[in-house]
Amino acid sequence: MSEYKYKLPDVGEGVVEAEIVEWHIKEGDKVSEDQHILDVMTDKATVEIPCAVNGVVKKIVGSPGDVIPVGTEILVIEIDGSPPTEEEAPAPEVKEDKPAAGPGKDKALAEGPDRTAEKSEDPAGGKQAVPPAKPAAPKTAASSAPARASGERPLASPAVRKRALDADIDLSAVPGTGPAGRITHADMDDFIAAGGRLASKAGGSASGPSRSPRTGVKEEKVIGLRRKIAQNMAASKRTIPHITYVDEIDLTALEDLRAHLNANRTDGQPKLTLIPFLVAAMTRALPQFPQANAHFDTEESVLKKFDGVHCGIATATPNGLMVPVIRHAEALDIWQIADEVKRLADACRDGKATKEELSGSTITITSLGAIGGIVTTPVINLPETAIIGVNKMQVLPRYDEAGRVVPRKIMNLSSSFDHRIVDGYEAALLVQALKGYLENPATLFM
Repeated sequence: MSEYKYKLPDVGEGVVEAEIVEWHIKEGDKVSEDQHILDVMTDKATVEIPCAVNGVVKKIVGSPGDVIPVGTEILVIEIDGSPPTEEEAPAPEVKEDKPAAGPGKDKALAEGPDRTAEKSEDPAGGKQAVPPAKPAAPKTAASSAPARASGERPLASPAVRKRALDADIDLSAVPGTGPAGRITHADMDDFIAAGGRLASKAGGSASGPSRSPRTGVKEEKVIGLRRKIAQNMAASKRTIPHITYVDEIDLTALEDLRAHLNANRTDGQPKLTLIPFLVAAMTRALPQFPQANAHFDTEESVLKKFDGVHCGIATATPNGLMVPVIRHAEALDIWQIADEVKRLADACRDGKATKEELSGSTITITSLGAIGGIVTTPVINLPETAIIGVNKMQVLPRYDEAGRVVPRKIMNLSSSFDHRIVDGYEAALLVQALKGYLENPATLFM
């Protein structure tokens, strides 16, 4: 018997460290080569770490939330025979976890203020680096899963935990058929199909809802992508003095044009949402306001103004906020922009978005779609100097030129600017320029 000291492998080009998200093994467990033993978080993705050898876990180094450099010892495994050298040891295959969409919860911020039937699907981070598994024979999770000890924390990936949370399912009630009883997406499917969805915590009976006080407190460590988001948001608010400017836009003419274009689109053309029109309007307006299409280096006091518009689309995913980037939007027409929005959303959802596709934006759009409220105060994506916020569209009464009350399709733009760089007057002029293009959409094509 000997000891094999397993070090955190290279988890991606240019990645020098990763954060421990969840261990799927414990000391004393038997492990096998290629078994999924650990989830770690890089800049934008959750990565599954497989085991390199067969043996018994003697020691685990590191806890969820710890950030460790690549090459750091994370595991000691007792093995038969002599430990292999680094050259002899089988190279672990790193797989990025692809989260599944929770029912009704994966609403992309990128979808714009369109009706429910027109919403785009949400992206999710990660890259699938292994071929798809062959379909397994049907089985019943409850009959094939090992029993879980009372009080034992169920093993599941972050994507499965998110899905359970969205579906209001207690994971401790779900039988797991994966290694060491790990709960898989297939186990979740079987559990839901068997009617295992829990009742609402609000509960109640025919005689009325329960009036018992809820006294529970759940502590949850903020780790992974959520911690990175928290750090970025705090840095932005701490560094940038925000000014938010709100104005309403009459989208009646644009919505008529959008409906016409969608009704007459050719095969292969994507369905148009508001976002491509807004991106096109930004590419027309920003040359007049280059300070809003820029990066500000606070330490060096240098403002870098960009000629090209690299538009980030803030997007909600089951794991948190991501910002895929439409590069050189000024060189694209409406249909090409819509293609890019869909392609990037699909890439994120399918776990194929690259680091380049998730970085390098010069200005960002954020939209809450149909739930967007009437006003938001968006936080700037550091080191950018502006973010354009889309609120929901509503049919509201407005006066026409003859003084008659008519229904109009109204939406607010809530946009924030770095007040060190963009004056309030300039912020207002930029939003008014966007308003002019959106309210007179023919000017976008002139």
